[in-house]
Amino acid sequence: MLKNERVEKIVFDVIDETNEELSDSEKIGTSVDTILFGENGALDSIGLVNFIVEVEQKIGEVFGTSVLIADEKAVSQKNSPFRTIGTLVDYLTLLLEKKI
Repeated sequence: MLKNERVEKIVFDVIDETNEELSDSEKIGTSVDTILFGENGALDSIGLVNFIVEVEQKIGEVFGTSVLIADEKAVSQKNSPFRTIGTLVDYLTLLLEKKI
């Protein structure tokens, strides 16, 4: 499986786990276009932090390396990597390509 596909699977697995804890009206969509954070986002700031921690842990387990998603570079970008599932997957893949 290509790295981008593996990263996408990890993110969707975390979404599935997160959705088990949420009511039907709070569930996170499972499309790469789903807005995670910001206007009309599925997650508030606390939810985003929890989600990021889970994704970082799963990335570490699968790829055997740690990544820090929410760093100064990520939060200072004009286009937030946390905006949609697709932007997060792309950002994670870029981080992993630099590490592996």
